[in-house]
Amino acid sequence: MNQLILVFVGGGLGSLARFGAGKLFTKWSSVFPFGTLTANIVACFVIGVFAGWSLQKPEETMNNYRAFVAVGFCGGFSTFSSFTFETIQLISNNRFTDALTNVLLNMALCAVATLTGLWLMK
Repeated sequence: MNQLILVFVGGGLGSLARFGAGKLFTKWSSVFPFGTLTANIVACFVIGVFAGWSLQKPEETMNNYRAFVAVGFCGGFSTFSSFTFETIQLISNNRFTDALTNVLLNMALCAVATLTGLWLMK
């Protein structure tokens, strides 16, 4: 039950942070989904830092941290469903180059962000 509460609180905080990030990029949302891209990159960086940090700790002590940070906060903050929907919207509006750019940027920059987080914690 304790971990459910941690996931709930972490997810709530992640969702609020995602809402705030989306608001920051509202004026550019018709140009490109920068809010979603930024949220995904930040969530990947956070999970990379967390994963790198947790590798240095005993497995049994990390379960609560993992529930709060990785499952809760990063799960609430990252936005795969929004990324997918926005990509489909770009395709529906015949913005094929923007759709491909969105996919490539999300995949490449999220991988770099995760690897950077892991690298920083070595």
